[in-house]
Formats: sequence, C-alpha cells, structure tokens
Amino acid sequence: MPLFAMIGFDGPDGARQRGEHRPEHVAYWTALDDEGRITLAGPVRNETNDASVGSVIIFEADDLQRAREVVQGDPFVGGGVFESLVVAPFKHVFPRKS
Repeated sequence: MPLFAMIGFDGPDGARQRGEHRPEHVAYWTALDDEGRITLAGPVRNETNDASVGSVIIFEADDLQRAREVVQGDPFVGGGVFESLVVAPFKHVFPRKS
C-alpha cells in the first residue's frame, strides 16, 4: 500500500487546542496503527523542545484521495489545531527495508 505524509503546523492557539483534542487524536491514529498502517508518527517540537508545535505522520492509504480523507478525520484537523497542513505521497528511503 502506498505511503503518505501528513505534516501540520499549529496555529496561534495550538497549545490549548492540542490539549483539548489530544485524547481523540491519539485514539484516532491508534486505530490505524493497530491495523499496521502507521510507519512513523509524532509531534514536531519547538526549538527548546519544551512544546509541540506540529505533527508528522507517515501512513498507508489506498491513494491520495483516501489519504486526504483519513487526515480530515483527525480530531486535530477538525478541532482547528493546524494553521497549515500538507498531505502528500511519501517515498520511504531510510532506514532501508530488509
């Protein structure tokens, strides 16, 4: 199945919105991880590494349209956490697969 990257950067009220929507966000992506569809996921941190300011998730989907639909289902997206958001095809290069 093809890989896609979701890269989101928080808006000015991101810290508050993250706290509000985090349990649902984690549950949403945990369901895809349980299906084996998450390659890598986690928050982007600020320069002092004391706060999250965005998210990167590399995941499997049937095609770009379905990947966009998956991302639109993320409670962080619906909750307005992200000021900017990109969903794009991703090519896994490293680490090398066996």
